[in-house]
Parts: sequence; C-alpha cells; structure tokens
Amino acid sequence: MCLILLANSLLPLCWSRESYKLEDIIESLSLEEKAGQLNLVPLEGEPTDELLQAIREGKIGSLLKSNGAEQNLRIQKVAVEESASGIPILFQEDVIHGYKTITPTPLAEAASWDLELIRASAALAAREAASSGIHLTYAPMVDISRDPRWGRILEGSGEDPYLGAMIAVARVRGFQESGLDFHQNLLACAKHFAGYGATLAGRDYNISDLSERELREIHLPPFQSAIDANVSSVMSAYTSYDALPASANPFLLRTILRQEMGFRGLLMTDWDTIGNLCRIGIAKDNRAAAKMAFKAGIEMDMFSQAYLEHIPELVRLGDIDEDQLNQAVSKVLELKQKARLFDDPYAYFDKEREEKELLSDDNRNLAKDIARKSIVLLKNDNSLLPFSPDIKSIAVVGPFAKAKRDLLGWWSAMGSPEETVSIWEGLAEQLGQNVELSYAPGCSIVRFEKSGASLLPEAVNISRRADVAIIVVGEEYWMSGEGGGTASLHLPGLQEQLIAEVAATGTPVVTVVVTGKPYILTEVARHSDAIIQAWMPGTMGGAAVAEILTGAFNPSGKLPVTFPIHQGQIPIYYSYRRTSHPFDPGPKDNRYTASHRDIGIRPLYPFGYGLSYTTFLYSEIRLSSDTMRTGGSIEASVTVTNTGENNGREIVQLYISDEIASVTRPVKELKGFQLIDLNVGESQTVTFEITPDSLSFIGADYKAIREPGRFVLQIGTSSEETKQAAFTLVGGWSE
Repeated sequence: MCLILLANSLLPLCWSRESYKLEDIIESLSLEEKAGQLNLVPLEGEPTDELLQAIREGKIGSLLKSNGAEQNLRIQKVAVEESASGIPILFQEDVIHGYKTITPTPLAEAASWDLELIRASAALAAREAASSGIHLTYAPMVDISRDPRWGRILEGSGEDPYLGAMIAVARVRGFQESGLDFHQNLLACAKHFAGYGATLAGRDYNISDLSERELREIHLPPFQSAIDANVSSVMSAYTSYDALPASANPFLLRTILRQEMGFRGLLMTDWDTIGNLCRIGIAKDNRAAAKMAFKAGIEMDMFSQAYLEHIPELVRLGDIDEDQLNQAVSKVLELKQKARLFDDPYAYFDKEREEKELLSDDNRNLAKDIARKSIVLLKNDNSLLPFSPDIKSIAVVGPFAKAKRDLLGWWSAMGSPEETVSIWEGLAEQLGQNVELSYAPGCSIVRFEKSGASLLPEAVNISRRADVAIIVVGEEYWMSGEGGGTASLHLPGLQEQLIAEVAATGTPVVTVVVTGKPYILTEVARHSDAIIQAWMPGTMGGAAVAEILTGAFNPSGKLPVTFPIHQGQIPIYYSYRRTSHPFDPGPKDNRYTASHRDIGIRPLYPFGYGLSYTTFLYSEIRLSSDTMRTGGSIEASVTVTNTGENNGREIVQLYISDEIASVTRPVKELKGFQLIDLNVGESQTVTFEITPDSLSFIGADYKAIREPGRFVLQIGTSSEETKQAAFTLVGGWSE
C-alpha cells in the first residue's frame, strides 16, 4: 500500500492524487471490493454503525438519500481515511425539480418551452444539492408519455419526442455544466431506459406492449439527445421490452443503448429492479438475477445488494468474466473521477456554502420566474383576466387556496411547506390593501371521497357578495408522481360541484388548477370564465399565480401535452398516424370514421395551446423555395404581430407532415419552435431552416431514411391553429 497526505491524515491508499490511474486502483481491489463499488445503498436518517463498518470494508460504493454537507463529510471521511482502498463515496439523490428551493414539476417547466430557463432551473437544483454534499441526481426523466393517468407524466416533458429531446439536453447541461466550479454541478442520469412512459392503463410498474417502431420513433430520441449532451449515467426501467425486463435485456442495453446510441457512461438499475427479476418470474433467486442483469450490461445495483452478495462467487465460478467486472468498476470510478472526487473528495462538503446557497433570495426569485413562465392560460372569456382595477372584493375559495405542500408536488427533495408561498399568501401580498379578500375552503379532500359538502354554502355565500371568485382546485401532491396513477381524471371530491355552485351565483369565476398531470376540465370550463393551469408550481408558486392573475406578468405557457375532453379518448395526442378513415366524425348518418360516436376526436385543449393577455396575428408563410434538394435546405418565414394591448411572449411552433411515405406517418410532427417577445404593435419575422434531417424518419427496415415527395409545413400558435404551405423534396437518402 502506498501512502499519501490528504486533509492532514495519512491515508492507506493505492493511488496518489498527483499520479493515479483507474486501472491501477481496480487492480488493487479484491473481488469483494469490486462488487462493493457496484453497490448503491439507501440511507434514511443518520448513518448506523453497521453502515459505516460496511463502508470501511469496501462493501458500499455509493449512497442515496444521505443529505447535508456535515453528515456526508463524516461518511466520506470514513470511506477515504478508514477503508483499505480509500475510494470516495458517490452521494446520489432524487433532485428532480429543485433541492431546497423547489421549482415547478418538469411537466410544468416543459410548458414554458424556454430551454434556457429550464437549463437555469436544473442549474439552480445542482448548486443547492451540490452544496449539501450530493454528486449525482436521478434526473432528467426523459420518458415520453401519452397517458395522463400515469402519475409520473409530471416528471417528464410530455407527449412529444422532439420537445422532449430538446428539454433533455437543456436539463442535462443545466445539471452538469452550469456551475463555475466543479463542486457546483451534479452528474445527471437519464431515465428510465426505455419505454417506461408506455405503461398500460397509466398504472405504474405495469407491463408495456410497444412495437420496435414506437420504441425507436417515440421513446429513444430524448435518450439520444441526452447521450449526445454527455449525460453521465442512464437508469433502466421497471418495465419490459418484448417481454424481457429492461434490467435484463441485452438487446435494449447492449445492442441499442451501447452499440447503436453510443452511450459510454454508467448504467444503473432503478430501485430493486434486480430483485424484481425474481418477482417477475424470469429468475429463480437473486443470484440468478444478478447474473442476468450483469450480463445484460447493468453496472450499478440500486438497493438489492445482489451484486455485493453474488458477483464474487459468480466470478470465481467462471459465470462472470473478471475483465467484464473490471469494466463495470471502471464505469463507477469514471463517474467519481468526473465529479473530481479523486482530486478532492471533500470539496462538496462546505457547511458555509450550503447555508449561503439554500433558499437564497436569488434562487427564490428564479423559481418564481420559472413558475410564471410555466403557467398556461386556458380560458379567458371577456378578458376577465387580468383583474380590472375596479374590482374591490375577491372571494378566494377551494381546498387548495391555502395549500403549501401540494404546490411542491412529488419529489420535492428537501423542500419545506413552511417555506412555500401559498396562492392565498401570494394574492394578499400582490393586492395589498386595495382589494378585500375573503376565504372559504368550499369542500375538503379526503383521498378520492366526495367529502366536505357542509363547506359548500359558505363558499357560495362569500362568492355571491364578491366582484370575482377565484376557485383554487386540484389534487394533493401524492395523487401524482411515482405510484400516483389514477383511473379517473376528474378532479377529486366535490370540486366540480363547488365550481358549478359558485358559478350559479352569477359572480365571474376564475379557476386555478393545481395538478401534476392533465385533468378532464370539461365541466370546469363549462362553469368558469377563466382558467389557468398552475400545475404544481413549487416554493414560489403562490406568488407566481398572483402575478398572473393581477397582470403583473403576462402568461406565455403552452401545453406540452394534450388535455382530453373525455377520459375515454385516452390515449390522445396531436401526432396520431394516418388511418384509412377520417378522424372527423362527419354527419350523424356516417358511422365509418375513426372517431367515437358520442364525443368525436377533438381534445379540450390541444398540444401547444396557451392564451395570452394580448393577441398575435400570423402572416401567411413565405418559403425561400418550393423545392428542396437532398443536400440543401429551404427557409420558411412568418411575420408575427402583437395586435393586442399588452406586451407579451409568443411561442411560434413549426410542424411538418409527409404526404406520401413508405410507412404510415403521423398527421404532423413538431420540428421546431421559437420564443419571441413583442411589445404592443410590434412585429417580428420568424424564420425556420428546413433541412433534410427535418424530413427523415425510420423506414421499414428501422434505418433512417428520407424520401422524395410533397411535404406540408405548418407554423402557428398551437398544433391546431396554424398557417400552411407546401414544398417538394427532390432526391432521397437512406442510412
């Protein structure tokens, strides 16, 4: 053993900070220590003597759920100064949308379509978490989902692979590259590979049944973008692909992820997914499960400890090649090297920096800005919003008007309800002494029961006496998120009845919806003059909502997911493939259409939809040419004018459809978007470059191809409200 001097201690290490090689470190380790590096163990609360002893013995390479600079420094000192190898611990945590200062849930942030803002949100989370001794986060979740019943839809970027891919890049770079110093960043982990968002019936951990085409066209693009952005790790999914669990699927993990997509980082399981191989019924015990997962390509085992318990024996018996084990260990050590833990294992543990960073004024202000730009104005009849200065009294009703915990959403890390601004508090602060505010809960939320009917009369009475009623409805934080799938997407309890009874008073109604996922808002819209989708907006959510309602901020968010008019439409999304029969229900005597007889095909609110307090006029599309050759490109331009009475932001969206192709293609696909800020009366020309890559797709042989023919290009304010132009591609190409 060689000795080096670090932190005034003699450390029994086989490596030197000045000149170390990972292969030398690996060579010095026993089989048990190698298996220990692949072992990721949870720690809730204070470290036990048993856990610290396991670290001394080299049986733990990484910890999750251990938080705080002071605690993690203590643990790291045990690993570095008291274990035989001296290899530092890699601390990991679910930092999904903020650490202490909680930003809106990822689906909400996707509604901003603001890639720089989303990157800034990830950077905020990274700075706070890193200051508390965290090295790696289990984010971004890049799963595409088209079933709003799935609770984890809130953790991703919605239904569209193009938007999801762009946001994946922004979040990876925000976590990994935004800090001025290495110890201000987090290693990112793209999850869950792959197809987890296609779980059937929106039930978490359920089976999925997707084709290879759906896998490649819908679910892989965001992962590819994350990989291209140098994401440090990838997490496998709970679900299976082609009846083989993702954590034991060589085709998924080795052929596609490693060989085709070029991923070079670390591949880890989700919580106990190796143990799940036994429950699924493809492994008889943890030993067999460990062997299957390892041979499929999994390098880090979260929770099950199957690798720790069985890999040394499997190597000694020849069932696992030690060179392959060494390669897996090298992936772990490369992550630790990337976090600079071999240079300074204690750099992340600075109590003074932690106290200064967490919930700072700058962080709270940024969180409020993110929340404001994530909110979507869904309805605004007669320009009820923003509130007129003539309004003197407002009734604030609903079970979420004073909620705090529910504004944080699922995966709120170290966020605290006590530090969260409720919507009631935001309104009181924003309106000051100028408006009389009254409050009544209206009903209560007791799981999914229809409870609190006795509270309805008070809410109705105060609303009748007010100039305007704000009804804050939604779901409790646990009703979305992991394990938060719901069969019904109607607001729980008596909330729809509350809105109807308040509306019956004749008082104008503004409904604020606090949810993690899209709900069926058909009845809500019927009885509301205005609706804002506030999502679960985080620590500063109440302040952000208040600024939207009062006009201090003009809403600009656009939906990253379709809102159904009826839950029988699910799954519903804007980019359905063409069918032989029309989607339009047509006349009543024509039943031969691809629609329901009772409700048709249209959603309540389409993908890309969102209103503003101003209006925007789009010119016709101008093309630089109506012909594009394979090696060239064309430009499509449109002039957008702010024709309203407020300055505002518009998100200009580009869609393309391929009229004739060798495989069935979507009716349209998002291929670009731009954010523009326009003052009243101002115009701006927005130009998109259309390249051959914009027209490529996966052919019948699952290889990339683009074919000559006619394409329809659409530019507009949503997936349904667009201008159109057509052009022809001359010449084709195949991979």
